[in-house]
Amino acid sequence: MSIIPPSGMSLYVHVPFCQTKCPYCDFNTYQGIESLVPSYLTALTTELRLWGQTLEHPRVNTVFFGGGTPSYLPDGGIARVMDAINSAFPVAGDAEITIEANPGDITEWSCRGWLNQGVNRLSIGVQSLDNGLLRLLGRRHDAQGAIQSFRNARAGGFSNVNLDLMYGLVNQTMEQWQETLGRLAALEPSHISLYALTLEEGTPLHRWVQQGELPEPDQDLAADMYHHARELLAGASYHHYEISNWARPGLASQHNLAYWLNRPYLGVGPGAHSCLGGYRFWDATSPRVYLERVQRWADICPQPLSGLDDDALAAIFPVGGHEGIGRDLAAAETMFLGLRLLDGMDLEGASARVGVDLAGKYREEIAESLELGLLEWEGSRLRLTRDTYLIANQVFTKFLG
Repeated sequence: MSIIPPSGMSLYVHVPFCQTKCPYCDFNTYQGIESLVPSYLTALTTELRLWGQTLEHPRVNTVFFGGGTPSYLPDGGIARVMDAINSAFPVAGDAEITIEANPGDITEWSCRGWLNQGVNRLSIGVQSLDNGLLRLLGRRHDAQGAIQSFRNARAGGFSNVNLDLMYGLVNQTMEQWQETLGRLAALEPSHISLYALTLEEGTPLHRWVQQGELPEPDQDLAADMYHHARELLAGASYHHYEISNWARPGLASQHNLAYWLNRPYLGVGPGAHSCLGGYRFWDATSPRVYLERVQRWADICPQPLSGLDDDALAAIFPVGGHEGIGRDLAAAETMFLGLRLLDGMDLEGASARVGVDLAGKYREEIAESLELGLLEWEGSRLRLTRDTYLIANQVFTKFLG
């Protein structure tokens, strides 16, 4: 039995490099290690080639370059990786191929180059259009630079552009949020992602708040900001299709939909996560360790695998850790990931994918959530009620047992 179903998989490519690391970020990213870029590109393209051989060249439906800052790679870097992807896997003709970019890296010329290399979707990390808040977040662009980057993307040929914003920031007022969101919506991007600030342990921003140098974010105000966004974006003809995401009709993120529908995906690059063949696993996080382990894997000339188990994963040297996904965990994850989609989940179709009768398995949990007004039926689809979006974890935890 093949590890990857005939319907194919998604591919995530992790770029760990940043010119500067933002004080709120806890992702596996680094500044000041640009000397490793050439070796990283060699290792990354090698890993792609070896996975292609090992998985027997399954179809790839979406590709997402994340980080880190993929747009920070030198000229020709994305093209080299795309060549490796196309050599290792048959990429679907209508595949969504996304690159994350900082505003300062986006010129009309760079956009034309990415489009020529096969990228067809751009995700820009705007975060705010208030210059004071941008400085607090450690961003290198200002508001005008963010707006100009979007205009450069459009002029460079990108029709599918996502803009990321953060709300619930330290010292952020409702007036600042309203102005930022109004200016952003006026640009009419195809997709908007809105994320509440999370103070992650170990980050400078978390330390500054813990030490009293900055105030705690106001959670009630953050909720009001979210509700304002829902109203404004609904009036601007955006479809609120996932808790944190809005899109023009037909332009929801296909890559992220694969995650929420609990479909298989492969991650390559330092720290990248994968979910395949009944396992979740991740590459070594240290870029230097990752480089060494990819070379070790190449040296043994791996053969195709008919399935994954602990021994097989131990022989895939870039993998830094793994866990098995049993049927119960797969069922639980299918429920709470699927319920993030605000149009609801088709329990019958989800049950067929995971091989478990979800309606039967979670009969009591679903009934209790319906009675409490946390969930509702819309035809044959089970979905969160509108008042539950900001407290969705109260629903999700019911399925974890």
